[in-house]
Amino acid sequence: MSLPFMQPYMGLGNSLQTAQGGAGGGPSVGGWVELARTTLGSAGDTLAVSSFANKRYYMVLYNSGVSTELTEYLTFGSGGSADTGSNYSNRISDGGGADSTFTSRANMVAAAKSGATRPEFGVSYISNLASKEKLMIHHAVNEHTIGAGTAPARNEVAGKWANTSNALDTISWGNFGSGDFPIGAEMVVLGWDPEDTHTSNFWEELASVNASGSSTNLSSGTITAKKYLWIQCYSEGTGGDIITTFNNDTGSNYTRRYSIDGGADGSDVNQTAIDNMHNAGLPNDDAFSNWFIINNSANEKLIMGHSVQNGSAGAGTAPPRLEFAGKWTNTASQITEIDFDSSSGNFGSNSIIKVWGSD
Repeated sequence: MSLPFMQPYMGLGNSLQTAQGGAGGGPSVGGWVELARTTLGSAGDTLAVSSFANKRYYMVLYNSGVSTELTEYLTFGSGGSADTGSNYSNRISDGGGADSTFTSRANMVAAAKSGATRPEFGVSYISNLASKEKLMIHHAVNEHTIGAGTAPARNEVAGKWANTSNALDTISWGNFGSGDFPIGAEMVVLGWDPEDTHTSNFWEELASVNASGSSTNLSSGTITAKKYLWIQCYSEGTGGDIITTFNNDTGSNYTRRYSIDGGADGSDVNQTAIDNMHNAGLPNDDAFSNWFIINNSANEKLIMGHSVQNGSAGAGTAPPRLEFAGKWTNTASQITEIDFDSSSGNFGSNSIIKVWGSD
């Protein structure tokens, strides 16, 4: 059985093209399916989705645009209503800082930036077995300040809802700040179950490109513009650092906040690309990256990413890792091309970029 967070790619190999359909070849069964969506038509303090189908796993996409002051908290529930009892606990790291813990609460602390007024984007995974406590992994990025001169804010959250009697069917973001969620704020709930046989997959394959020849560039080519993007790249021993640009923009319009091997956050501002690696001293490294992007044309493009390199050969050395929150400051158009470029050397023949998207 494929794990849900391994969908839709099911391993970056030859079987990849059948995983979700689209560019790689017809639809298949059992991928992430959209169960419910709420998009606010008027500003308010609550963004909730309820009474959706019981699935073993959920992926939740959350985005909020320019707003008045927001400090978001998260609740779950069953039977169409949120549980506000003292049944939540979570652990949160803001900006790569030391963990804070919260126990026996009526909600989970989850804001990427407390008191934020700028756009925010989050992706959550939730396990949903009725007889077990519901566990959640959540990552979020907040624009923080418009422009490439300031790195975005980010957080990572591990949380649980201590209900062991019911399947989850309600997720609610509540604002405890003085403002409101803006018009257009949205939450989309996707579900996955090993027994699923549907073909109405949420994630559409937009590009699948293997390296060829002696190229220092691995490009998606032109892709269909979509609000939500999921990007994965496997790069085989390029001999140098790898950077990423969008729509052939090489201006100083990129910034990121990052942590290397769990260390304190650093930041890169006013960059001409996003650095996708962090250890150019390992020239023969292979690397795998997993990114999510909110791709609204009128807002800066917010990105969250993770990558791992193989490091020294063998099991005697732990692999280097990177986690980051980034942004591309374009507010006039959507991303329609993604380019990974090596600073030196060529992408090996097994290198591949895969892009999925959905509105």
